[in-house]
Amino acid sequence: MASSSSSASSAAAAAAAAYPRTTLPLRRRPGLLVLLLILLCFLSFQVVIHVPAARSAVSQWLFSGHRADRGTRENCPGCSKLQDVDKAEKTIAYTDQHGRIKLFKVTAREFGSSSIWENPWLPRDSQPVAGTQVAARDHLLASGSGTTNVSSAETLATTIVDPIKLRRQVFRRRRKERRVQELLQMDKKVELEMRNAAINSSMNFNNKVRGSYNIWRQEFRFINTDSTLRLMKDQIIMAKLYATIALSQKEPDMYALLMKCIKESQTSIGDALIDSELDSSALERAKAMGHVLSSARDVLYSSGEVSRKLRAMLQSTELNIDAVKKQNSFLVQHAAKTVPMPLHCLHMQLTTDYYFRDDATKEHFHAAALKAEQDKEKLEDRSLYHYAIFSDNVLAASVVVRSTVTNANEPEKHVFHIVTDRLNFAAMKMWFITHPPQLATVHVENIDNFKWLNSSYCSVLRQLESARLKEYYFKAHDPSSLSDGNENLKYRNPKYLSMLNHLRFYMPEIHPKLEKILFLDDDVVVQKDLTPLWDIDLKGMVNGAVETCKESFHRFDTYLNFSHPKISENFDPHACGWAFGMNMFDLKEWKKRNITGIYHYWQDLNEDRKLWKLGTLPPGLITFYNLTYPLNRTWHVLGLGYDPAVDIAEIDNAAVVHYNGNYKPWLDLAISKYKTYWSKYVDVDNSHVQHCYEGKQ
Repeated sequence: MASSSSSASSAAAAAAAAYPRTTLPLRRRPGLLVLLLILLCFLSFQVVIHVPAARSAVSQWLFSGHRADRGTRENCPGCSKLQDVDKAEKTIAYTDQHGRIKLFKVTAREFGSSSIWENPWLPRDSQPVAGTQVAARDHLLASGSGTTNVSSAETLATTIVDPIKLRRQVFRRRRKERRVQELLQMDKKVELEMRNAAINSSMNFNNKVRGSYNIWRQEFRFINTDSTLRLMKDQIIMAKLYATIALSQKEPDMYALLMKCIKESQTSIGDALIDSELDSSALERAKAMGHVLSSARDVLYSSGEVSRKLRAMLQSTELNIDAVKKQNSFLVQHAAKTVPMPLHCLHMQLTTDYYFRDDATKEHFHAAALKAEQDKEKLEDRSLYHYAIFSDNVLAASVVVRSTVTNANEPEKHVFHIVTDRLNFAAMKMWFITHPPQLATVHVENIDNFKWLNSSYCSVLRQLESARLKEYYFKAHDPSSLSDGNENLKYRNPKYLSMLNHLRFYMPEIHPKLEKILFLDDDVVVQKDLTPLWDIDLKGMVNGAVETCKESFHRFDTYLNFSHPKISENFDPHACGWAFGMNMFDLKEWKKRNITGIYHYWQDLNEDRKLWKLGTLPPGLITFYNLTYPLNRTWHVLGLGYDPAVDIAEIDNAAVVHYNGNYKPWLDLAISKYKTYWSKYVDVDNSHVQHCYEGKQ
């Protein structure tokens, strides 16, 4: 009976969805209406008796996350009773549009195997509803309007939504509610602090992309443009390897084939640096080489033999690289110390004009003589700004003077003391006679006129005249310095034999009447007014210079031999080095502390070059140890003669830029992006410069 009642209820529910309700009254059959109502109440009572026990167990199991399909009911508690419910027919009674009572039977199985139970613990409006079953349920409820009797089994299957999604929805809703409550209860002060912290974080955020990772840099514009080229080069290496093995194992055919492929690949590569420069047949050559290498591997490959051959090739390549590096270093040094033809031409032209004077030259000499007489007192006037320049390069010295005067606020107060050697004295003198700087004073002297500078007084001059030092430089038995691989080639520069390089240690002897003087190398360019340097208080120090140590670089242990006890006992290996090239010297303190005597003492100890190699910076570090005042780094920026990575912003902000290194701006070796800082102060209107540097500017 229960089964029949259940089937009748289900059938009635389906029929309600299929047939519209009638509004025709049933006054003509009252007895039949009463009988049907009694029968319906009896059937509903039977369904209620049999269904609740099964629904109670099944609903708890389903709400824990299990789906109510037939495939999972074996493990369901109480599902044995549910099977009877599935088989039972549900009868649903309804009134049609004519007011007549209709019955419709449907089984629970017809609701679909994917149906799940509705959660009895959630409110009705929170139940997840979806799909056609929801529409059917709403239709049934709407069409009942108080007269439709729906079985309690209708609540067992209403939706097709997964219970896991139900739990997620509930969790998200609860979390959202908690967050809303937290935000509502948040203190205004805390909110203000968070806002300020966010603003500060955004202001301090640095989104600058450094050049080394910038995808717009030139080297990143063509990605993998040499992949084929590198493949072919690798193939040639392996082909040479297999060719040597084939020759040793007496495989003449394979050897000849490999050598042929090597020759063809080398011809296809030629001088190419990227794939686009390769011969049109390069790709086919690479494929053919690949096939030959595959065949050679099948015939000749032996791991031990290949390993030995590769090690031998690697050692040979390393030796070749070392030889090329040494040769490159030697050639760079040779180019750096060789006078370029245009510069030699300029010196010769100026020297000729000095000794063979025409009418125009005589007028220049006459005007220069009058100006020298007028400026004689300026040479010893302590209220003026005095510069010391020691150079044998006319063009370089002219750039130093011209750049300083151009950027000076009061050029008439600047006096330049230039000392050169006898060979270049006429050219230097003639240049400044015919090109005197506007308002400033230039005095050119010959080092040979310094009678006090002799070997009995100057220890370095005595050493420079020694046969042993000349042997070290010129190698009488072997004219090539390249043959000596143990010595650093950069010290084998004849400039160290010139006393012009050591005159910086004799400032009081050269300028006995002055109290302060600014020393400038001839490879610098002045970009700002330097007069504020004379107002800097050196705090009792003798030398004002820019320090060059960065982290562990350019400290005392870089230049001095701390394995020698004389050095290790007197100096700190981590003391910071500083730069020669722009130095403010206090000559009063110099004399008081006998700086020249200190220099002579250490120079005598280093006669065998055990304390340091050659040059002027190591003895300078020793002589002015604890007597150097560090200047601001913007006064002097170095590295333009060897470092292509100097920051352009630092160069532009610097008062003095220094081309220290081998790549001097007047050489073809110069770093091109730095050359304009120097060349804009070259007097290109001069006829001799135009003649000698034709095509070079």
